[in-house]
Formats: sequence, structure tokens, C-alpha cells
Amino acid sequence: MNHWLSFRDHAPSQLASLITLARGLKSREPAAVAAARGAIRDQILGLIFFNASLRTRVSFEAAMIRFGGQAICLDVGGSTWNLEHRDGAVMNADKAEHIKEAAPVLSRYCDALAVRTFAGLKSASEDAADALIRAFARHSTVPLLNMESALEHPCQALADWMTVEERFGTARGRRFVLTWAPQAKAVPMAVPHSAALAAAAAGMHLTIAHPPGYDLNPAILDQARSWCAEHGTRFQITHEQLDACVDAEVVYVKSWGSAALYGQTETQLEDFKRYAGWMVDTRHLRTPDTILMHCLPVRRNVVISDAALDDPRCVVVDQAENRLWTQAAVLTRVFKQRTDSRGS
Repeated sequence: MNHWLSFRDHAPSQLASLITLARGLKSREPAAVAAARGAIRDQILGLIFFNASLRTRVSFEAAMIRFGGQAICLDVGGSTWNLEHRDGAVMNADKAEHIKEAAPVLSRYCDALAVRTFAGLKSASEDAADALIRAFARHSTVPLLNMESALEHPCQALADWMTVEERFGTARGRRFVLTWAPQAKAVPMAVPHSAALAAAAAGMHLTIAHPPGYDLNPAILDQARSWCAEHGTRFQITHEQLDACVDAEVVYVKSWGSAALYGQTETQLEDFKRYAGWMVDTRHLRTPDTILMHCLPVRRNVVISDAALDDPRCVVVDQAENRLWTQAAVLTRVFKQRTDSRGS
């Protein structure tokens, strides 16, 4: 089954080919458009949301419609039953249906499924296992796409990679700084994980800046470090945010919670306040060509200042648009592979 679950399931060259296709779709190259329409036309994509969404929902729907397919959106616990994913669960509470039945049933209706779910932020080891989306993958009989899971957000990462390429011509060799920023509540690590993986896979020099105690998942860091080594680029982690930004060409901002403070809501909020000075401002954009990135939504004057977000070097809207084109590329690849496998 050709699922799209993790950057780590693909070689950097395979990921780069998706960027090439996405850029071709955005520029309306006839061959790229014909490939997308040929793959996506008449296909049905089931979108399953465990969490709220703006860009992810609309960009996937728009990609399907633009190239001749159709999307069906389901809100778990809203327009559908609450779903259980744990094996052996005694379902005597609020969850009326198990993924073991829901996933194969939806697979009969749709040509592919896509799931969005956030980290529980109660157990770092449980979130690292990505249990919910992995359960969907086990029980789905059609390709499954990750629209953000507890551990990764690969679709956002592709859009980020594409945005850097558009701005600089190539991502390879660029100096990419992923910096932590404070928040108003505990938030997951999926986006920073995928941003780090994308930077490393694209051949960028990767620096991750965060306060002590805000380490990312070790397996993700190991993969990013390995890809940097393959490309001959620098990988480093620092607790000195301003120093990290001195020669940055890309400043990617994202908040995330401390794994050590999972489930400790009040303590986590106090820790965010302790590092309020990590909010990103124009002082972090040290050159006229440095670009500022964030996945959105963003809390103004908490995560990033008004001045930085309103600066012409801020490319957050470009990133959001590129979700459409990179996801169209993924859909093209997934549907084509499925069609080819059925014909062989």
C-alpha cells in the first residue's frame, strides 16, 4: 500500500521530485497539469479530521476539485461518530465506533483517505508511536495520507521546502534556522519535526534553536542529522537564539511544548512565560534577503511580532498557497501508483 505518512519513508531524491512536480503544477506546465488531471480525475478522497483545520482542509479540497476529483470532509465527533483506535478497548464511554470498522468501510467508498490528528500531549512516548494514524494505516485498504499526526506534518514540510526553492532558486546549501517561540498553550511537535526533516532532506544547513528542556524527538533528530551528513551540510542544536539567526537565510518559527512537562498545563504555561523573550521580531531577520516562515495559524505578538509578520520578508502566505500545489503533487503520485498497481 502506497501510504503517505512520513518523510522518513522516502529518500530525499523522491521528495525532491515531488517539489519539481508541484512547481510545475503551480506554473501551469502542460505536462505536469496533464499528469495531475490524469491521476486525480474522478477520484474520491475522504478527509477525516480529529482537529480543527483551515489551510489543510481547503487546500486538499481545492487540489481535488482543481484537477477533477472530489473530496468528502468528515469531522470526527461532529459529522461522524467518535472513533476508538486502541486494540482491546472496552468501548463503554464516548467512542461509538472503532477504526477497525470505520477505516475499511470508508475504503469501500473512497479511493484514498487522509487523516488529521494532533498529539495528545499527555505521554511523549505515546505521541512518538503515532498510534492513531498508524491504526488507520493498518486498517485502511486504500492509500492513507497524513494531514498532520502526533509526530509529523509531511504535507506542511513539502510546502516549506517549495517556498524556500521559490525564493532562492534552490534550497541546497541555504542556512535554515528552526527557532522555538513561546505560546499561549501547550502545542505539539509535529511541525518542527517535519520542518527539520525537510531542511535536512533538501540539503540545507540546519540549526535548531530552543531553550533547555525543549528537545525534539530523538529519532527525528537522528534522521535529520543523517541526511545532513549525506549532503555534507551542517547540523547543530543551540540554546542561543539570536546567535543562531546571525547568518540565517531562513528563519522558521514554531512553538512546541516540553516533553518533560506533558500533561502539566499550568507548569507549561509558566515555562512559556519564562521564555517570553524568545518571541521572534525583525531583530531576528539579520539581512535584507532573510525570509521569515511559519506554518500558520500564528498568535501575533506572542509567537511573532506584528512588525515581523508584516515585514515584506515574511512568506507565510506563500507557504500556505504552496500547500495546494505540493499536496496536488502527492495526490498525483498516490493515485497514479494505485492505478498502476491495479492494472499490473
